[in-house]
Amino acid sequence: MSKSLILCNCMESATLDPDTIATLEGVTCSKIHSGLCTHDNSQAAAAIAKGDAIIACQQEREFFTELAADLEIPEPQFVDLRDRAGWSDDAANAGAKMAALVADALRDAPPAKTFEIASEGLCLILGPAEVALAAAQQLKEHLGVTVLLEQGAEMPLERGFDVIAGQLKSAQGALGHFVVRIDALQQVEPGGRGALNFGAPRDGGQTSCDIILDLRRDAPLFPAPEKREGYLRADPNRPEAVQKAVLDASHLIGTFEKPLYLNLNPTICAHSRAVQTGCSKCLDICPTSAIRPDGDHVDIDPSICAGCGSCAALCPSGAITYDDPPVAFVYQRIAGLAEAYRNAAGTAPRLLVHDRDYGAEIISLAARFERGLPADVIPMDLERVSGFGHAEMLAALACGFVAVDILISPNTEADALRSELALAQALGGQDANLRIIEPWEPAALCDQLYAAIAPVAEITPILPLGTRRQVTRLAVKALQPELEAPVPLPESSPYGAVQVDKDACTLCLSCASLCPSGALGDNPDMPQLRFQEDACLQCGLCVQVCPENAISLRPQFDTSDTVFTQQIVHEEEPFDCVECGTPFGVKSTIERIVEKLEGKHAMFATSDAARMIRMCDDCRVNAQFHQTNNPFAGADKPAVRTTEDYLSKRRDH
Repeated sequence: MSKSLILCNCMESATLDPDTIATLEGVTCSKIHSGLCTHDNSQAAAAIAKGDAIIACQQEREFFTELAADLEIPEPQFVDLRDRAGWSDDAANAGAKMAALVADALRDAPPAKTFEIASEGLCLILGPAEVALAAAQQLKEHLGVTVLLEQGAEMPLERGFDVIAGQLKSAQGALGHFVVRIDALQQVEPGGRGALNFGAPRDGGQTSCDIILDLRRDAPLFPAPEKREGYLRADPNRPEAVQKAVLDASHLIGTFEKPLYLNLNPTICAHSRAVQTGCSKCLDICPTSAIRPDGDHVDIDPSICAGCGSCAALCPSGAITYDDPPVAFVYQRIAGLAEAYRNAAGTAPRLLVHDRDYGAEIISLAARFERGLPADVIPMDLERVSGFGHAEMLAALACGFVAVDILISPNTEADALRSELALAQALGGQDANLRIIEPWEPAALCDQLYAAIAPVAEITPILPLGTRRQVTRLAVKALQPELEAPVPLPESSPYGAVQVDKDACTLCLSCASLCPSGALGDNPDMPQLRFQEDACLQCGLCVQVCPENAISLRPQFDTSDTVFTQQIVHEEEPFDCVECGTPFGVKSTIERIVEKLEGKHAMFATSDAARMIRMCDDCRVNAQFHQTNNPFAGADKPAVRTTEDYLSKRRDH
């Protein structure tokens, strides 16, 4: 069905290119209005009433939404052409970018997955008595309040809320299900004349609550406290901060929906095997400690997860994937933007990835007060950019973008992003124009984007389908088609090979039995250790479990097809059983055992006993059964008792 794009040049201040935009299939452009939100609002209402309208304005979105509500029709779609293209020193050349932005706006996002969090309004207030009690007075009409005072504090006469004393031991959880442990817990004894008193202290107290209002001067109870929902913290010396925290706490009652940011497939997680730790990247990077070990894999607490996506970007196996939106949808957006730009006769586009808060605001300010974005810079907004990994960066280059800039804010979790950038630069080659930009003001953003970049040779665009690892391989082969030797990668990269010290390896195959991805394997017919590089996650489990310290990791990326086949990394001649000739074990290992035990150990003091070491399992059991001291022999079989035996002992006949 055709969509009608309703254009507005914002009081003739923005340059628009309806002819180029109209080259998009399924899109028709209206005439260019100058004041859809003011004197042309009747025309906006008429266009919205027809249905399938796209309003080319984000600034007055609320106005058009209310207009649609008054007409009792669904809210129209919106696309921002003014701030991202029309308000620019290069706007006259931005027609292809406008077409790409409209095409991106037409793409339907998959529905978000959510879960419910219920809060009954039970609030625990921590802090100095004068501040905590004042906050409790304000909240007691809205929430069920309990104030935890320090030991020795004076008990107030107010009974509109609960007051306890004690030493906070620990706190866990998030909005709706905090669990707090308190030592030296003292509860109020409400009876008697005079001042109220606390009872005797008791250790090991535990309580649950929905909200924690922390007004202490101590360190926060949780890592990344600003990301812990239900945990509100304010400096008690700043009254305005305390008031804001009190106001926010008063609203945290009821049922809330929270996105399920991540999808976890524990069966392919490479965290641990046989109590040996392998990959721990997600555990190390998570700012909120929402990820915890759970046996051989990890587990994610969705109520604590803040959705930064760093774990998904770093996960080598794909056990953790970002799901808000899924990475496949991000690939679709990247490919769609590049394709629409090319179809509109655009050349050499650059991708600007930014978040919807800081990034969108600084782009808007740059458009209003500075030079705006260059015509070849196509912005793509994400809820958070910290999960934009090496696969997405390389996919953008392989889809036809000549450069990728990632705009981060001062609050962006950038550790994973920087390591992923280094990996992408190594994989993309010397021509890979990838960078993280941190503009402190709109003018700085313009200066960085208007700076010239080195020309890049054109490539045949790819269609990014599959997992992150599959898309990465597809992109690297497109970006470096002449690559022959493996590309060295930074330490802790998720791609690479293993090096086996053949002099130290005994082919015990501990590594093959515990390899979580099946990259290391054996040969059931021969003493061999095999390796398939494409499957290797560089998790390090093989290094941990090798008893001979014979294995080391070699981070690299090989684009040849040999990585899909099993290669023999170590093999030895099997030992033939001295009785039946059946091959078993490793010849060098058997000979080493014979050398150490024959004639030197009590169990193998004789030549016959030592000969058993050289036998296969079946022959060894047979030899032991027929030897003098048969370990399988039991006591003599008792004689069969007959009727005559029983009758011979009777005395009645």
